Amino acid sequence: MHALIAYMGNELPTINEHLDSCVRRLDPFVQPIARHVLNAGGKRLRPLLTLISFRAFGGQGDPYPMASSLELLHSATLLHDDILDRADLRRGRPSAHLVYGRHAAILGGDALLALGNKIVAEYGDARLTNAISEAIMATATGEIREIAQVGNMSLTNAEYLEIVTGKTAYLIEAATRCGALLAGADNAGVEQAAQFGLNLGIAFQLVDDVLDYASSEEEAGKTVAADLREGKATLPLILYLESAAPEERNELQELVRRIGITDMGNTGAGTQSDDVQNNKGRAMSQQDLDLVIAAVQRVRETGAVERGREIAAGYAEAARASLQGLPPSPETELLGEALEYVVRRNK
Repeated sequence: MHALIAYMGNELPTINEHLDSCVRRLDPFVQPIARHVLNAGGKRLRPLLTLISFRAFGGQGDPYPMASSLELLHSATLLHDDILDRADLRRGRPSAHLVYGRHAAILGGDALLALGNKIVAEYGDARLTNAISEAIMATATGEIREIAQVGNMSLTNAEYLEIVTGKTAYLIEAATRCGALLAGADNAGVEQAAQFGLNLGIAFQLVDDVLDYASSEEEAGKTVAADLREGKATLPLILYLESAAPEERNELQELVRRIGITDMGNTGAGTQSDDVQNNKGRAMSQQDLDLVIAAVQRVRETGAVERGREIAAGYAEAARASLQGLPPSPETELLGEALEYVVRRNK
């Protein structure tokens, strides 16, 4: 992955300069919120994939506005997600809604969505606008599906994958699709690039969900076990419950029902606080908090984390197969390295 790391090191300063230029197009009241989420860092995966896909097809011209728009759109979803999830941390920093308030963070996200769309429209290519609009609709739909399934400890793998594909993978698919479109690739090439992005996006989210059970809070940059504490059944838990006894499934379902969608405040998984409030206004007892921690430990002990990574690797291999439809080039090889980066990451 040395070539990819070097490529990222060369491109990130330029991407960040373009993002700063984009933010300056916003009203001064909106700019601090946008900078808060953008300056928290992040992998800049979507703009990087846009650039690499564009260059893999021999694109000419300036792809940076397109690449930057993908990061603006992604950042908008992060602002909204943190409010929906009641997350206190984003990339190790206080979430924007805690700093600027919920209303300002929601509207700041809306402004980023509008700006991202405007930048894409300025290319004057309806195919780009359509691809971005489809991705945003799919992302919102995936989030709504996830909300509808909160508290459901009987979520199936198929239902879970629908959520994952919607809320994460389609925006990554849009990055590789738009890079290929902007480069003038033919229809077959565009679809191969898009399939690469889609499967990479699924793998990315599967690994993200695995890390919620595998990482320390410092590694993950957010509250560990947040998914379970929010009542979300993700891949490691689904794999664990497949072989769990019926009474254990029922006990976990009852635990999730009892604690509700938990607003954890500044409380980490190992805290001793007993005054954490759920959405029904009741305090989550230390006993329930201990039960959540114990459930996470059981998931780890049964190998569900490792199996989750293996499933993610399968989607990465499907993405790798799509690379056969791209022109041989150093950039195509970089896309292969991006797969390794996604599957092996620890945060």
